[in-house]
Amino acid sequence: MSRIASAGIASTAVAATIAATLIAAPAAAQTTITFAGYTGLYQDLYTKAVIEPFMTANPDIKVVYFAPGNSAAILGTLRAQKSAPQIDVAMMDISIAKAGSDENLFDPIDEKVTAHVKDLYPQALMPGVNLAGMTFDSLVLVYDKTILKEPPKSWRALWAPAVDRKVALHGAPDILGIALTVVMEKIAGGTDWNHNLDKGVKEMETLAPHVMTWDPKPDLWGMVMSQQAAIGAGYNARSQVFADQPGSVLAASIPDEGTLFQINAVTLVKNAPQPAAARKLVDYMLSPVAQKAFAEAMFYGPTNKKAELSPEAAKRIRPADMSKVIDVDWLELAKIRDKLTQDWRRRVIPLSK
Repeated sequence: MSRIASAGIASTAVAATIAATLIAAPAAAQTTITFAGYTGLYQDLYTKAVIEPFMTANPDIKVVYFAPGNSAAILGTLRAQKSAPQIDVAMMDISIAKAGSDENLFDPIDEKVTAHVKDLYPQALMPGVNLAGMTFDSLVLVYDKTILKEPPKSWRALWAPAVDRKVALHGAPDILGIALTVVMEKIAGGTDWNHNLDKGVKEMETLAPHVMTWDPKPDLWGMVMSQQAAIGAGYNARSQVFADQPGSVLAASIPDEGTLFQINAVTLVKNAPQPAAARKLVDYMLSPVAQKAFAEAMFYGPTNKKAELSPEAAKRIRPADMSKVIDVDWLELAKIRDKLTQDWRRRVIPLSK
């Protein structure tokens, strides 16, 4: 074989190698980030409505959804990884996120991270706290409509003889237990529920003997749908989704005494492995497009004022009478969280039969 022919073959081989390298380059350059969020239905719908569209728009970023459990489990994981974080972005209820912010686990989310900050409702941003509200949800009575034929008009339906020992509730420190205690504080005549929940705890003491479980398995909605439980206090968003299931016995209502908003927050983990890509994800999560998509997929209220919902979605997300929404300062409540948890453990839960 001539030197010219050999050189041609070598040149062709080199060109093929370069071409193969170029083809493989995008996959090799892809950045992987980890997002810690809630498990179950939330994971499925948030992935479909937000995470997958984000990855389509940013093919150089892969998002791994990590679901260790509830807010407390997510915070526990972040604490364990503080010296060497493996999570880039995390969500949890705002009072627990506040605890993580106090422990310096998060970086600020400001206009340097996303221009959408200026479009968020005031409740979604707390001065001096490193987080941003990403969804609103309201507290509702979740019930079996084959047992309670009409939507309950009062939270006192939890005491109704028809549901005795069929009440499934989450106890403090779960946010659902705290939220229900706030509602009971207001019903009992309390006026300073951001700092004192003694009256609410006393109301829970009278309810405790009628409760079948403080730890619904697999969850409150599953227990009602399988008719293991007849009633409980839960989130509106999940309740709306499960109520739509074919043949579902589950329904939800906001009693006349009112409700309150629970806020889920997004956080940027300090010293995260991929901070630039993490900021891109947070920016998208707070955008009107992502907020609208998830609100209409799972009926969580958007925190971005520019997210325009369909009339049907808005009707199922927001209480008909906004004047009945109890004004709760979750950051102030976080200061009495430990005391409230102890009160529940000593005075409420032991009274269950």
